[in-house]
Amino acid sequence: MIRLVIIEDEPVTARNLYHNIREAEEDTTLVTTLDSVQQSVAWLTAHPQDYDLLFMDIRLVDGLSFNIFDQVTINSPIIFVTAYDDYALQAFKTNGIDYILKPFDKPELERALLKFKTLRGNAGCRESDPPLPEITAQLKHAYNNFRQFFLVQVRDKLIPVAVKDIAWFYTINETSWAYTFDKRKLMMDFTLEQLQQQLHPHDFFRANRQFIIQRKAIAEVEFYFNGRLLLKADPPTEENILISKARVPAFKAWMNT
Repeated sequence: MIRLVIIEDEPVTARNLYHNIREAEEDTTLVTTLDSVQQSVAWLTAHPQDYDLLFMDIRLVDGLSFNIFDQVTINSPIIFVTAYDDYALQAFKTNGIDYILKPFDKPELERALLKFKTLRGNAGCRESDPPLPEITAQLKHAYNNFRQFFLVQVRDKLIPVAVKDIAWFYTINETSWAYTFDKRKLMMDFTLEQLQQQLHPHDFFRANRQFIIQRKAIAEVEFYFNGRLLLKADPPTEENILISKARVPAFKAWMNT
């Protein structure tokens, strides 16, 4: 039995990840799910022998997961599952044995789990050289995993809309909309959760339950009440785009890349 710990700040993603892990390898059990650097450090410090394998996102609500390694020693292998393609080399300087880009699929998880079982079968020895050519090839084509165009219905026509031309997505009354830089309002066939999986995370940020905004659309960022941030968009939005206090570190990290 493989005892898993998932470090992921999006509950839906964490549940989906474990569902796919179970489909790829039935002989697993989820010990716990952690959603922040602080919570991870506390749990891993208190339970150093209670897990066999970590699945770890990189950007958490209170910073990068690499900060965990500064505060606690982790001897178990780690499979990084992240939307960001620019941390692979840093990941393999830790106990990383694989680096999976979101949106992930079952064959990728099967490959990563097979690698873990192979390493464990070799008394836990790590490979001397990470598969960097494979990783480099994967990262080189990272953008191919994300949406470049949407085909949107406008009256009696289907119109192709480039993702780069969309300033933000928002939802109202359970309907999702896209708003373009040239001020077109377009109805989408996806929920924000589905859109988030299709958009490259370097370019788009899930600000809150209502908005996903493109980096180029952010004109200003203002301090707001209770530690929150207020985003000023160009073109402007009718409603405020607020970043919660808990999401502020992740937003700042995203903006600084």
